[in-house]
Amino acid sequence: MTIEPSQRVETVPPSGIRRFFELAEEMDDIISLGVGEPDFSAPWAAREAAITSLELGKTSYTANRGRRELRELIAGDVDRRYDLEYDPDEEVLVTTGASEGVDLALRAVIDPGDTVAVVQPSYVSYVPGVIFAGGEPLPVPTTQETDFKLTTDALYDAGVEGADALVLCYPNNPTGATMTGSELEPIAEFAREHDLVVLSDEIYSELSYEHDHTSIATLPGMRERTIVFNGFSKAYAMTGLRLGYALGPPEAIGAMNRIHQYTMLSAPTTAQYAAIEALESCDDAVAEMRRQYDRRRRLVLSRFEEMGIECFPASGAFYAFPESPWDDGEAFAEALLEQEHVAVVPGTAFGEGGEGHLRVSYATGMDDLKEALDRIERFIS
Repeated sequence: MTIEPSQRVETVPPSGIRRFFELAEEMDDIISLGVGEPDFSAPWAAREAAITSLELGKTSYTANRGRRELRELIAGDVDRRYDLEYDPDEEVLVTTGASEGVDLALRAVIDPGDTVAVVQPSYVSYVPGVIFAGGEPLPVPTTQETDFKLTTDALYDAGVEGADALVLCYPNNPTGATMTGSELEPIAEFAREHDLVVLSDEIYSELSYEHDHTSIATLPGMRERTIVFNGFSKAYAMTGLRLGYALGPPEAIGAMNRIHQYTMLSAPTTAQYAAIEALESCDDAVAEMRRQYDRRRRLVLSRFEEMGIECFPASGAFYAFPESPWDDGEAFAEALLEQEHVAVVPGTAFGEGGEGHLRVSYATGMDDLKEALDRIERFIS
């Protein structure tokens, strides 16, 4: 007997990012600008809290929704940073990474056949998540002409007025684009007018360089129709601890928790203790990492300008999204990897609007980053 994957799974291609990782793993002297993972370690205080929790034998499940102490701290932190109030008992869910939160939300609020608009280019998991939930993904392309910001023209051009939900990610992976409060206002008005549920992935909110982050949930009439996702992977460099959270109305969080309790049961206990410490004492570490990323961001944008490679001024996350020197971005990325041993990801891995671009992560040390940029310059000269 041969076990055949379901048709739903068969329709989803392998991740375009993963393919380049696998190619890079086969080579020596590789500098990877492809991975979306901080090169920093988690702050020592957070790591020590995780170690202490293990030494004390705190290795059991927690409440499905996460430890109440952590949920209270999350609610307090979000209120302090973004002026958003959530009830830690009914409106906060601790998840196994923000990615689990997005997956839970899609499965909790989408019925088979529902249409889910996905801003693109965007993180590679959104469209597969919609398909796995039985929904129909509707791409909403953004372009460099509008600095990869979402506009109501783009929503109408894609036919989003007939959709059921909209997935946002600002600051954006892979473009590094952000949106201000005034730029989000017409998007919120559109969502209210057309009764859209908004799933807002704000995992990079602490990595905004040009202006303070604005959550779309803070705009009038949006809190009740928005589920916000965030976590500890990017700002606190805790990717491997896999801890995120979702914020939303009680009915949405309750439905998500119903799935969560049958799949994850609860997020990793050790990671929850690390997250508690991170929220209590690691603001300075986050600020220092953000300062280092900003230095690298400015270097990358400056070097691409010197090379004559057009790259709009990314203002968030830790990605630049330059135009590919070749028309075929995938061919360029493969040749660069083969000849100069520098890994970048072609923009096509992130959906419509990514054609002809490259995702360049600057979440790598300054020495390696400078060497990688030197190799890119040598390759195109």
